[in-house]
Amino acid sequence: MARISRLNCLNEREKQGVYRLLIPNKILKLFEIDPESGKNKQKEQVVCYECPEGSAEAGIEIKARPSDQDPIFYIEVSDSRDLIQLQWDFILINDIRAPRFNTDVTQEGKDRWFYWDTRNLPEEIRAVEAGLAPGQTRPGLRLIDELNQCLDQFCLTLGLKSIFMEALFYHNAIAYERNGFRYFQGEKIMKMIDKEFQPGGRIYKLLDDSPFRRRSFYNSVRGRSWAIHDGILKELDDPEIDNWTPPKMYRMTGEYFNIHTCSGVGW
Repeated sequence: MARISRLNCLNEREKQGVYRLLIPNKILKLFEIDPESGKNKQKEQVVCYECPEGSAEAGIEIKARPSDQDPIFYIEVSDSRDLIQLQWDFILINDIRAPRFNTDVTQEGKDRWFYWDTRNLPEEIRAVEAGLAPGQTRPGLRLIDELNQCLDQFCLTLGLKSIFMEALFYHNAIAYERNGFRYFQGEKIMKMIDKEFQPGGRIYKLLDDSPFRRRSFYNSVRGRSWAIHDGILKELDDPEIDNWTPPKMYRMTGEYFNIHTCSGVGW
């Protein structure tokens, strides 16, 4: 039996004690949440674990108040086909004290998960101007370093040797590579994207100073990500690089690779 499946067979107190390793301490301190009980200062249960017996996956959600629209933190992990590898499926970290941008719903207010091909352009423009990246509804909390340490501790406890994930957006891939992950698939495309964003490159020539394609975006990870989200790769008419495919990435537990596919580019 794989590690997550085995962990989910334990009683609630035991398995929650292990899954708690995935929670950055800064979140608990910042929002005054008791790590043992998972309750806020109002004695409300705000840390919720979803790890049912018989399942090969688990999720943790943390809110400041149970009635809040957005979580502060949400993570999903699961068993991989490789029995000593952790599948890191999803992460969401929000600074809920900051203004919200409704980039996750259509202009009619419908959830974009069900209308993935649509975009809420007015909200995306607001998000660009506020310094957010594609997919963000609020700024993050800059916790990737601590999250990496949490993943290591969790994996060491379970005897897992590596962590595997997919980077949904371009800026995610760069953030993860700058924090020790390397590419299982997609490094060649990432290097091609970097080359074509350089002055004189094919993508650079398509930057027209429209909201998602500002000329200055060539030298910004976040800006490049917006241009790619806007479909700029499709206009290259190049079968090798005509679409964004989330790269597959990994790192060994406790080890950090030194990979750079856009050296010298600011965030």
